[in-house]
Amino acid sequence: MRTPLKSGTRKARFALTGLALAALVAIPSTVAAASTGHSHATGNHSQSVVKPTIVLEHGAWADGSSWSGVVTRLQKDGYTVDVPPNPLRGPDSDSAYLASYLATVPGPIVLVGHSYGGFVITNAATGDKNVKALVYVDAYIPAQGDTINSLTAQFPGSQITPAALNFVPSPGGVTDVYIKPSLFRGILANDLPASQAAELAATQRPIAATALTEVSGPPAWTTIPSWAVIGTADHAIPPAAQEFMASRANATVTKINASHLSLISHPGEVTNVIEEAARHTS
Repeated sequence: MRTPLKSGTRKARFALTGLALAALVAIPSTVAAASTGHSHATGNHSQSVVKPTIVLEHGAWADGSSWSGVVTRLQKDGYTVDVPPNPLRGPDSDSAYLASYLATVPGPIVLVGHSYGGFVITNAATGDKNVKALVYVDAYIPAQGDTINSLTAQFPGSQITPAALNFVPSPGGVTDVYIKPSLFRGILANDLPASQAAELAATQRPIAATALTEVSGPPAWTTIPSWAVIGTADHAIPPAAQEFMASRANATVTKINASHLSLISHPGEVTNVIEEAARHTS
């Protein structure tokens, strides 16, 4: 079910989910495809169609492997796919790294963010003329001035509370935040098998606690067309919050009966939305 939502005016909702050190040269993602385009026959003529590169940004408590099912499908359909690492240190630095990475990608780009990754892509794509579409998957879509905490407070219902988190101080003075493994499935993976959720809980990557209070800058969605996938069984970001943020961004919305990890539990449906966005880049 796809429903275009109207723009809203209020400030938004929640997110807890995108930096590593910038390299001097582009490093291929571990799950990148080599294809950059394809040809198809039109009558007696052959017409070259250049497909955009799909860049996927993972969220907090995850890594690039969370996109595996989506990557497989996109590559099968002839898309080049990049999954750069999200350092999860905070919107400012994470967005700066992603922006640097995008500058190494030639041609048109469809930029996709899951959860906290939505916060990151909203800032990284601002002013980048190669980014032709934004896709938010169970994600935060901040406006300027929003923080994760401010979005969290605006809409009740998230099960990500202080009691659900483990806080681990690091020698550098940054406190890392983990989801308690015993609560991971109920919060993030409630439509996945218990064994799979346990693996994801054990391998989760932390986000810096300071990421919760960093302010979002001018959003890219004011000038770039946007799509949003909303899991109606999301226990991390309440669906009402996602609908509000998608409406404000004038995003085209697809709702599916899925948890916060719809990219894992429903990769085909998520891929369909990404490819729909890609078809609008030409």
